[in-house]
This record gives sequence, C-alpha cells and structure tokens, in this order.
Amino acid sequence: MDIHLSYPIGQFVKPSVIDAFKIEDWINQIEELPARLYQEVSNLNDHQLNTPYRPQGWTVRQVVHHLPDSHMNSYVRFHWALTEDQPVIKAYHEAAWAELPYLQNLAIDTSLTLLSSIHQRWVDLLKSLTKEDLKRTLIHPENKETFLLQELIGMYAWHGEHHLAQITQLKKRKAW
Repeated sequence: MDIHLSYPIGQFVKPSVIDAFKIEDWINQIEELPARLYQEVSNLNDHQLNTPYRPQGWTVRQVVHHLPDSHMNSYVRFHWALTEDQPVIKAYHEAAWAELPYLQNLAIDTSLTLLSSIHQRWVDLLKSLTKEDLKRTLIHPENKETFLLQELIGMYAWHGEHHLAQITQLKKRKAW
C-alpha cells in the first residue's frame, strides 16, 4: 500500500492542546466540506467516478458515498454522547458499506445532497456545544478507547479533508 496515496494529508494526529480556536477551525472545515466536495466531483463522468483513487482503493464514487455514511454515524454518535453517560457506540464495517452493490452505480447527487443535509444539522449541533459538552465522552466498542467530543470534531474534520485530498490528488495525477 502506498501510504502517500492512502493518506495524502497524513494520518490524524490529536493536538496536545485543543482550544476554542482549533475547534472553530475544525467546525469550519466540516461546514465547508459538502460544497468543496461538490466542486471537485460534480463534473466527473462515470469513468472518472469509477476510477480508484489508488491501486486496490475505493473508487471516487465509493468515497463520495462513504462520506455521508460515515458522517451520519458520527452525527448519531454525538447525540448519544450528549444524551447518555459514556455510551458505547455502535461500530459499522465501513468497507462493507462502501461495497454494497446498489452503490456501485448510484448517482453521486444523492450522497452529495445527503452530506450537505447532515452537515447542516451537524454543524448547528457542533456550534451549540458548551465547554462541558465538549468534554463528554463515548467509547468505541472494538478497542474500548474513550473519545472526547472535542477530539472527534478534529477527527471528522480530518476525515473529510483526507477523502477530499484522495480525490483531488487523483484528479491531479490524471490531469482531469
């Protein structure tokens, strides 16, 4: 696996200090992602959408469909963390979701619209969080790791940028 193609912006690294400015920056990235993604993929043809961003990687179409799947799960996880005491979240097999047969030819417009809608609600939620809310936690069931909501905001801001960079780097390599 070519790590540069898989992680064109590097892997997420949690900052040692997460302050209000960093959280605001991450929320802005989350807010801007749907429009930025739309700009990068809306004019691609089926051949381009069905091109993997790296050898043995997902196609652009799969990446586009993956983003709202992932971010819907995150949105729900934030609700759990805000309404339950240290909930153990439900994990999902993202690769299996990305390979569901119906998605292989599904128009990307459905996922672009879904991502935009999810992000509108999610950003409103994120902007409403208090300092106490940001310290609320959830537990991942597979590794039992505890995450603060403020960390998850950063992880998902990175997640969007990560997949957007996979697409933009492919477009550069292919001169699209």
